[in-house]
Amino acid sequence: MKPIVAIVAGGDSSELPVSLRSAQGLYSFIDKEKYDLYIVEMQGLRWEVQLPGGEKAAVDRNDFSFHNGTDKVKFDFAYITIHGTPGENGLLQGYFDMLRVPYSCCGVLPAAITFNKFTCNQYLKGFGIRVAESLMIRKGHEVLNQEIIGKVGLPCFIKPNLGGSSFGVTKVKEESQIQPALEKAFSEADEVIVEAFMNGIEITCGCYKTKSKEVVFPITEVVTKNEFFDYDAKYNGQVEEITPARLPEELTERVQLLTSAIYDILGCSGIIRIDYIITESQKINLLEINTTPGMTPTSFIPQQIRAAGLDIKDVMTDIIEDKL
Repeated sequence: MKPIVAIVAGGDSSELPVSLRSAQGLYSFIDKEKYDLYIVEMQGLRWEVQLPGGEKAAVDRNDFSFHNGTDKVKFDFAYITIHGTPGENGLLQGYFDMLRVPYSCCGVLPAAITFNKFTCNQYLKGFGIRVAESLMIRKGHEVLNQEIIGKVGLPCFIKPNLGGSSFGVTKVKEESQIQPALEKAFSEADEVIVEAFMNGIEITCGCYKTKSKEVVFPITEVVTKNEFFDYDAKYNGQVEEITPARLPEELTERVQLLTSAIYDILGCSGIIRIDYIITESQKINLLEINTTPGMTPTSFIPQQIRAAGLDIKDVMTDIIEDKL
């Protein structure tokens, strides 16, 4: 009997539609001859599994199962592709740990750390990894414009501290934009991070490890037509994505080694993707870490897998079999 795999999508953030697109991508990538696949969509307390006929069935949260007619179906594995809470911050990972259901990505602590950009950057800074100067502000705490300018300078980025970087992000160039940018970011999360602007080449590098192998993918160079790599650049084609990136071989190797090292420092699992800025004198600066990266057919990871000459179906099998 084939293992039953849930592709878990949705979530409680503005990135829900993107997550559903990643779920469709994963459904097309995973080997259906080896696994029985179902997409589970969750939003708040609505957990539903999509059945082959187009109807939906409620998921029993007591044991992560559902009824298909009179048959009770219990999932053997969860491939989490929620971008935001509860799939990227450790909440769902804790639930699956308690039920002893294996899943695709890192555990509770790495997920919680990487979900909080400020915490993650400060933690990795202790390992000698370069990060932007930053300031974290909680909702209800007033911070004067001059405090922000004095700490991180202008231009700077103001964005939600928790979650992805597709919504609520502003590149602030002058003082008058600071408070509206804070308000916009606080509409997405209760914590906001203000980061100094770093001028350079934006790149991203994926990686996964199993008990028997370590794979670091080719690097993608991100050349956006917009002020920064925002939602339209990511999902509406307003960007040029060059894989492999146009970097010297020695710098490419340094980025890949750093990606592998960060993976191990954090205790990651499954596929991750790390974003960087290469500044003057080939300095590698960490931007952020994605532990449930986008998996639409045009997302960075599928691009990098193709550029590596690998079959994405085999990569998905690696991820699943490593945990089963």
